[in-house]
Amino acid sequence: MRNRRRRSRAVIAVVLAAVLGAAGCDAMGDDSPAPGVTKARATRAAPVWDRTPSSIAAVGDSITRGFDACTVLSDCPEVSWATGTSTQVDSLAVRLLGRTKAAENSWNYAVTGARMADLPGQMAHAVARRPQLVTVMAGANDACRATASAMTPVDDFRAQFEEAMSTLREALPKAQVYVASVPNLKRLWSQGRTNPLGKQVWKLGICPSMLSDADDLAAAATLRRDRVQQRVEAYNKVLEEVCAKDRRCRFDGGAVFDYEFGTDQLSHWDWFHPSTDGQARLAAIAYRRVTADEPVA
Repeated sequence: MRNRRRRSRAVIAVVLAAVLGAAGCDAMGDDSPAPGVTKARATRAAPVWDRTPSSIAAVGDSITRGFDACTVLSDCPEVSWATGTSTQVDSLAVRLLGRTKAAENSWNYAVTGARMADLPGQMAHAVARRPQLVTVMAGANDACRATASAMTPVDDFRAQFEEAMSTLREALPKAQVYVASVPNLKRLWSQGRTNPLGKQVWKLGICPSMLSDADDLAAAATLRRDRVQQRVEAYNKVLEEVCAKDRRCRFDGGAVFDYEFGTDQLSHWDWFHPSTDGQARLAAIAYRRVTADEPVA
């Protein structure tokens, strides 16, 4: 009788384990893997980063608004690298969602002239849509000030970005974030200054900290441009470090900063903002990073 009872208990235990295994949970009801499934296998089966989000919201500045890409002194969100619907660009939203769904399930909350201090407010608007992916491109206007000394301090920039991320996480703990690096402003100066019209437009006050006196190669002007460039690099370091603390955030690894754009990628209205072609290049960079198997090392 004792042996029979032992065999009965063993059979019940096997049946119970099979039922729980089929249900994909354990007896405690938590997120632990099912019996026989290692933590490594469970992680591979349900990766944190989803390469096929179904909705996208964008925050940032004039680059994401497509400013001066279509007409002078105007936003042109239809060619935005992040959420535009133009066939000339094939934005990140179009590449991920398809053109029809991109029009329905993507939203652009970027604002021309915005700095990092404005990002928490934009993020608050974005989370109301409950997007699965949020794109961030901000920082150029923090470096593009009237003078180099007026640039946003690095510590302030960090605190503002952290606040924006906290705003997102408090509302949407599982939303994904793609963070683009701040573009290389010194390369923009070196490319745009080859065009006489561009230099005339810059005199109207476009990014004076980098672009004023474009032909001045004296020590003081060179030092000023170097200070701006170093600040941009510091901003990108902040973006990388803050993003690295969030398991659902991907930084572009400096891809936008490193991209060797030419004059064809610059707006011929102001020789500063991306042209339609430039927007398409930004979209391609973002798509590669979002759909990569692994984040950039």
